[in-house]
Amino acid sequence: MILINLLPHREARRKRRKAAFFAGLGMSALVGLLVVVLWYLGLQQLKAGQDERNSFLQREIALLEGQIKDIATLRAEIDSLKARQKAVEDLQTDRNVPVHLLNELTRQTPEGVYLTSIKQTDSVIAVTGIAQTNERVSELLRNALYNSEWLERPELVEIKVATLKPADNREQRRLFDFSMRVSIKRPAAPAGAASAASAPRVAS
Repeated sequence: MILINLLPHREARRKRRKAAFFAGLGMSALVGLLVVVLWYLGLQQLKAGQDERNSFLQREIALLEGQIKDIATLRAEIDSLKARQKAVEDLQTDRNVPVHLLNELTRQTPEGVYLTSIKQTDSVIAVTGIAQTNERVSELLRNALYNSEWLERPELVEIKVATLKPADNREQRRLFDFSMRVSIKRPAAPAGAASAASAPRVAS
């Protein structure tokens, strides 16, 4: 017996193809959406990791800034202590300067020179006196320049002839009034004292 299909098979095939096309299109859209979601989640995870690293760096930077401030404060305190120590040392040295100065002038003043006035202004000493000859004054200047540990840069301000008449009316004597300036020189501190006075170091 022969069977004949009278249904519109072409229309049915077209419907099946259309359904398969839309199904494939939906599947592609679903796969694309899934890829987009996975990509977005991956980006969010990367962003969260980067934010965490940034937060860690900011905390470390804040910690380092605090340590830098502490170091700066310690250095300021050390500088202040150094200044105080130097002031105390200078004060101690200045207390002994007059004694050393008078002793040094006594040692460096040659025979035939008599000092009549000594005046100190800061580190400069003004000296006036009487000498028997010009050579005695020159010798005093040389001694102050080359032989003294406490005197430096001697400078003759004035020298003039003076006549001295003794009280017993004996023969007048010809002398020389002079005035000079000289600077105070501080002797170099011993190496041991310099190392002992060095500032403490900041612990790292």
